[in-house]
Amino acid sequence: MLDARIIEKYDPMGMHKIYDMWPQLARKSFESEPSTKEFKNIDHIVFVGMGGSGALGDIFTSILSKTGMHVSIVKGYVLPNTVDANTLVVTTSITGNTVETLSALKSAKKNNVKIIAFSSGGKIGHYCTRNNIEFRNISMIHSPRASFIWYLFSMLHVLQHVINLKKSDVNESVKTLEVIQKKIFSGNLNSTNPSLRLARWITGMPMIYYPWGLQAAAIRFKNSLQENAKLHAMAEDILEASHNGIVSWEKKSMVQPILIQGKDDHIKTKERWKIFKEYFKQNNIDYYDVMSVSGSILSKLTGLIYMLDYSTIYLSIINKTDPTPTRSIDYIKNKSKCL
Repeated sequence: MLDARIIEKYDPMGMHKIYDMWPQLARKSFESEPSTKEFKNIDHIVFVGMGGSGALGDIFTSILSKTGMHVSIVKGYVLPNTVDANTLVVTTSITGNTVETLSALKSAKKNNVKIIAFSSGGKIGHYCTRNNIEFRNISMIHSPRASFIWYLFSMLHVLQHVINLKKSDVNESVKTLEVIQKKIFSGNLNSTNPSLRLARWITGMPMIYYPWGLQAAAIRFKNSLQENAKLHAMAEDILEASHNGIVSWEKKSMVQPILIQGKDDHIKTKERWKIFKEYFKQNNIDYYDVMSVSGSILSKLTGLIYMLDYSTIYLSIINKTDPTPTRSIDYIKNKSKCL
């Protein structure tokens, strides 16, 4: 039986305490960030970042998906060849020391594109100061992945004119987080907690299915399962999986399907969800439904990420694992001579 004592024992660095405050952090970061930034003549935005920082770019890509803006995501060293004087490169490294992001930032400087960088300082902060690059220093809270909501709403504030963000969407999303908070926070450890229910259901390897518009939430969930719960996890687009991944279910395995659905998915996507569920039922494959809230894409994605991320913290504690340390990542960074 999960209780406060067990949570404190297996989460001694208090990651769950930060998640308990996510709605308040979201509102505070959006309202307290003092300086917005306007960029003129932008027809291409490139979001650069790795891990939790890269997930921020995924969110912005979803927000901009129904606009005429050309958007690229870079999770690596190299910028697209299409960058030019009308390109805005947005780099994010919560630690400020991500080697791939710093490399892309230096490349952007050489290409004479418009740049804005976000980090908690580090090498990226120093580089921006030395080279007079537009920079926002945003503190890290606990860890890069726990800082996600703090960074997201700070960046939304700074870039609101660039992405034509509606204040009503921001307010709606924060209110959505507040509603979810009451259901999933560590003071509610009974059967009404959807994050805890999902965590208890996961006993094997999750296979996360998602529609294209909710990819950011699915990838973030996969990453959080890997980092917090130290668990193998996979993610596939529901339509693409219909042409390949579905065949894998012809053999029994420890893989567990989790279906992340949007309230207003495309009618054809809804039909595909129905077909998948029929297939799973006919083949006695247990699956788990996750439904987004109604509202803007920002509300859908932040609401899903909040609920799903917290489930990975609960899962780590259920499995007697501290969610905070990521020793394997530290190993890779040390070998790559990256702090």
